[in-house]
Amino acid sequence: MLRRLCTSPRRSSKGLRVLVVLSIAALSGCAERPVPVATVPARPLGRDIPVYQPAPTDIGRPDGPQIQNPTGTLSLRDAVALALMYSPDLAAFAWETRAREARILQAGRPPNPILGVLAEDLGASRLSGAGLVQPQATIQLSQLIELGGKRTARENLATLERDLAAWDYETARIDVLTQVTRAYIDVLAAQEFLALTNQTMDLGEQVQRSVTARVVAGRVSPIEQTRAEVALASTRVESARATRALDAARRTLAALWGSSDATFQSVAGSLEVAPVLPPLETLQTRVVESPDLARWASEISRRQAALALEQAKGVPDVSVTAGYRRFTDIDSNALLIGGSVALPIFDRNRGGIAEANSRLAKAYEERRAAQTRVTTALAESYRALSTAYDEITVLRSAVLPGARQTFEAVNEGYRLGRFGYLEVLDVQRTLVAAGAQSLRALGDYHKAVADVERLIGAPLNAVPATSPVVQ
Repeated sequence: MLRRLCTSPRRSSKGLRVLVVLSIAALSGCAERPVPVATVPARPLGRDIPVYQPAPTDIGRPDGPQIQNPTGTLSLRDAVALALMYSPDLAAFAWETRAREARILQAGRPPNPILGVLAEDLGASRLSGAGLVQPQATIQLSQLIELGGKRTARENLATLERDLAAWDYETARIDVLTQVTRAYIDVLAAQEFLALTNQTMDLGEQVQRSVTARVVAGRVSPIEQTRAEVALASTRVESARATRALDAARRTLAALWGSSDATFQSVAGSLEVAPVLPPLETLQTRVVESPDLARWASEISRRQAALALEQAKGVPDVSVTAGYRRFTDIDSNALLIGGSVALPIFDRNRGGIAEANSRLAKAYEERRAAQTRVTTALAESYRALSTAYDEITVLRSAVLPGARQTFEAVNEGYRLGRFGYLEVLDVQRTLVAAGAQSLRALGDYHKAVADVERLIGAPLNAVPATSPVVQ
């Protein structure tokens, strides 16, 4: 309701001053305030490797950053750094974090004042006995005043949503790091398997030369030479297949940093390391480092903030109005002030509060479900880790040394005429199969390590372990 305060023509300048003061008061809350920095700590896994951070000049750019594809020998750290800097998936999460930061700014803005202009009784004339009716013009300014802490509640909710986006970014960072590690292991295993097939070809050529010499000397049938040639040709086919598998693994690795071609020639490192096996109980105590679980503290806080906002919405807001009216015929002015408030009769936002309460209860259940998922995934990854560990132990302690000694003894005995070619071929296949099995076990072990590190959010070498496998 508006109320006329004054009709004196001498108060017109004062009325304008009141409007200016009200405008300044309404706009005083619009000053820019800095956005608080996200409080999400990076997990220990790969924390020292820089990641992509959007720059203001990147906004609206249709294509991604220019990638300097590596050449020569690539290390694991270089591969991870490239993926963290140029991965399209990770860049998308980084932009979402920036969008949430902008939402914090918007959530802290007060409602805009409303300027109204009203012309009344245009063309009217004076009427006797009914008072004075004359044209008049009114300028008024209205401002909604939010009560109940709505603005603060909005800012808190937007800040926690930004923190959740930062957690999603951290989860995506570790996912990319894990994917690169697994792909790097595939390339390394493909390289070593190709080297194994080349060694097998060398062994086959040595055996073929021995068979040829014995055939020329008339000691064995020419059929054995044919068998040796067939076995050597089969090994060459296997070598060609290993070459193609290596090329595919290299392209898969390069795709993780957004490159369509693998320009590097090889990767550094070796699968032949001393594996370690930490106790499962120790790893389970480190599960809290997993971003999949750590994010739920922010998620529950966000839903509590959403509940607080819904409760604040139940408090009615107040709208205040001030205006200036001009009576043209009598050359007079007046000030108007007023206010209005919604009556919480039909809508007290009980439904919104009940919904927020239900979503908060849902968050607690979802956190328990996430704990179960992570614990189950850790147990499964640990099973794969321990299986590969045991397999490597047996292969290194008994299978590989025995296969090498047997092959050397039978090969030497064949040259001396003590064994036939079938025995040589059999022990050669056994040696190659043992080498391939060892490479698969080592690859499975390193991939299981990457999976476990993903779940605990920290390097496995930072966890107390059992004694390493004796080489």
